[in-house]
Amino acid sequence: MGDSQICVDKAKLRRRRILAGLDQAHLAKRAGRSQSHISLLERGKRGTTVRTLRELAQALHCEIADLLPDEEAA
Repeated sequence: MGDSQICVDKAKLRRRRILAGLDQAHLAKRAGRSQSHISLLERGKRGTTVRTLRELAQALHCEIADLLPDEEAA
């Protein structure tokens, strides 16, 4: 069962992590991911799944939408 990849707003993810007082390793531990995975997301080198996005939002005490790129006005 392959989940499709979702783009995370790398700047929003980093800003949320810093505001939470976490380094990449601590966020990774909270979200059940590796530090390298968090690093790749923050550098925009990797997409993620809905499941991982949900786990990141929970670890950062925010909404999933807070980690997604803003929708541009049509």
